Amino acid sequence: VWIFGYGSLVWRPGFEFTSRKVGFIRGYSRRFWQGDTFHRGSKTTPGRGVTLLGDCGACTWGVAYEVRGEQIAASLEYLNVREGVLGGYDTKLVKFHPQEKDAEEPILALVYIATPQNPSYLGPASEEDIAAQIIVSSGCAGHNIEYLLRLADFMRYFCPQAEDKHLFSIEEALISILPCLYYTEESLGET
Repeated sequence: VWIFGYGSLVWRPGFEFTSRKVGFIRGYSRRFWQGDTFHRGSKTTPGRGVTLLGDCGACTWGVAYEVRGEQIAASLEYLNVREGVLGGYDTKLVKFHPQEKDAEEPILALVYIATPQNPSYLGPASEEDIAAQIIVSSGCAGHNIEYLLRLADFMRYFCPQAEDKHLFSIEEALISILPCLYYTEESLGET
């Protein structure tokens, strides 16, 4: 079984796997439209996580994990709690296209997608409003800022050819609100 991750699963799957591949799925855009009152937020200050929005011309980059044997039941049980029960995500099968040049046919992969019908769904907002919400949110898995920055770093380092305007616009808005987050080596030496 292959499991596709496009949010925190790209750096913290939380389950054992046999192999992993960077690649993309078609027909979806990644959006910070899912509320999070557990992992990266609280009931009083929900964080923002990503979900997928059906979008015919788009593709979303992430990581597919291959699970085999005993890993299958354990990973699905873990993800059904992490993504389903706590996150409000549903599952779908999608065609995953590995980044590797010699990749063969697309691989069928399981993906978790939050829908507008779940109670934690927040929906669209401006990049500035999303960034402001991320700045003040924190949950049991850490601060919401870490979630945003790790996802942006993944895209920058593993998928440099891919565009994710929504993600990078939110990162840019966050940096403009909190410029003290980013220092150059020179400025660190001057302080």
